[in-house]
Amino acid sequence: MKSYIISYDLRSPGRNYNALYDAIKSYGTWGKVTESTWAIITTQSAAQIRDYLLKHIDVNDRIFVIKSGGEAAWRNVIAENDWLKKHLPKV
Repeated sequence: MKSYIISYDLRSPGRNYNALYDAIKSYGTWGKVTESTWAIITTQSAAQIRDYLLKHIDVNDRIFVIKSGGEAAWRNVIAENDWLKKHLPKV
């Protein structure tokens, strides 16, 4: 399993955050890091994650998916520190 960071900007009028949130949560192991940044654990590639999430956002919205798991530091994030320490280990 690999960890990924997902960042997005929903720019369309009538933004549907719930559809995107549900799609991200469908990965099972997830943490909301900031208002528009999540971490997930999956066997999929970054491109597979992007392609799946594109089905849940509008054409002019932005999305960025990057493999994680390296060094990280944070402050005042939404996800619990223990969750981040467990799922985003130092490589």
